[in-house]
Amino acid sequence: MTNFKVIIFDLDGTIADTLPLCIAAFKKSIEPLLGKRISDEEIVATFGPSEEGTIRKLIPLHEDAGVKSYLTYYEQLHYTCPVPFPGIKELLESLQNKGVQLAMVTGKGKYSTKISLERFGLSEYFDVLETGSPDGPNKVNGIRSVLRRFQAEPEECLYVGDAPSDIVYCKEIGIPIAAAAWASTADITVLQALNPEWLFKSVEGFQSWVLD
Repeated sequence: MTNFKVIIFDLDGTIADTLPLCIAAFKKSIEPLLGKRISDEEIVATFGPSEEGTIRKLIPLHEDAGVKSYLTYYEQLHYTCPVPFPGIKELLESLQNKGVQLAMVTGKGKYSTKISLERFGLSEYFDVLETGSPDGPNKVNGIRSVLRRFQAEPEECLYVGDAPSDIVYCKEIGIPIAAAAWASTADITVLQALNPEWLFKSVEGFQSWVLD
């Protein structure tokens, strides 16, 4: 097996195709409070902070009501994304059985992360869970926290994520990244241009490589 002590996973677009679910929940919760329609692009442009931060940017006068509504709709609409990507659960189980320590560092808020992991039946696989901050992107701090908790050096670890910013953050820390380009929302051209150490277009391809 490829010799990584710790493998850190992103959630949205890496574990499951949850981005359409997130956008739908944002629209359901924000539009009534904003009093007008909002486009997918306007929502995605605020990404970086957790959902709480997105709501704070879009409807600052209704932040508490917006967050409460968002989490309600996120849970109600989760039937639209009932399972992780095919092969993810088997991948996590195989890595766990090989003694690899697994963590998750996601920009999602802690409540929506908990909802999704429970719905997918994946909560048991992650020894450490670092979620997002409403104040801004927090993955660098999250990854560094994982390294401290596992007493691991960056080169002993691997991050798996689908966002271009994931590659930037990993280069800042010095941790290698496997860019996950298997979601419908992944932009392979943009990912390749940022020169990740590896890029995979399917869960199956990543699994074959990491367990080889």
